[in-house]
Amino acid sequence: MEIKGVKIDYLGHDGFLIREGIHSLAVDPLNVSENVGPVDVILITHSHYDHCSIKDIAKLSKKGTIILIPADAQSKITHINDVEMQIVEVGDEIAFKNIKISTVPAYNIGKVFHGKSEGWLGYVIKFDGLVIYHAGDSDRIPEMEKLTGYGKQGNEFVVMLPVSGKFVMNAEEAADVAALLSPTLAIPMHYGAGVVGTLEDAQRFVSLCSERKIHAEILEKL
Repeated sequence: MEIKGVKIDYLGHDGFLIREGIHSLAVDPLNVSENVGPVDVILITHSHYDHCSIKDIAKLSKKGTIILIPADAQSKITHINDVEMQIVEVGDEIAFKNIKISTVPAYNIGKVFHGKSEGWLGYVIKFDGLVIYHAGDSDRIPEMEKLTGYGKQGNEFVVMLPVSGKFVMNAEEAADVAALLSPTLAIPMHYGAGVVGTLEDAQRFVSLCSERKIHAEILEKL
């Protein structure tokens, strides 16, 4: 998929490959195929194995790759050579070339899996004319209200939302978040990797978004 000159590919589970020209970013890569080459920036939302996969981070790293990662996951990255690890926390802003990356909260409400005190992350990635929000492993949280402006500023706005339930939002809750944020495009994630969630969860999300007049699509895994 390409929007405003930015290519977005699904890597499975919560993983995405985002490319603009010669620059490339990956978010939470897991079990990536051999077709995916090294990237410039890797964004890790939190330390759980299905989001901070060392073998996949190593596969996508090259000399100088920047890895943004919360503090509790840094020990997992230290053995990967020649990369630039940056410890980030909620509220940070990082610039890479013409791309701006902001960190936002991701946590559970009423569940024990992703506590707010952990300081785990979602990411807002800003290109010229395009904003991408990757929600990380989260429920609907009050801080999402602050993101509603992105859909009203003349930008293309893409949101990537977990839909599996149990550890994160379910399809209905995620569709409600999509309706809140009013994106150009909503993409389901957190399913189909044998961890939790199924294609049916993603399909239900798309259907519920349609009922809410939100455009949503399932991306095929790269």
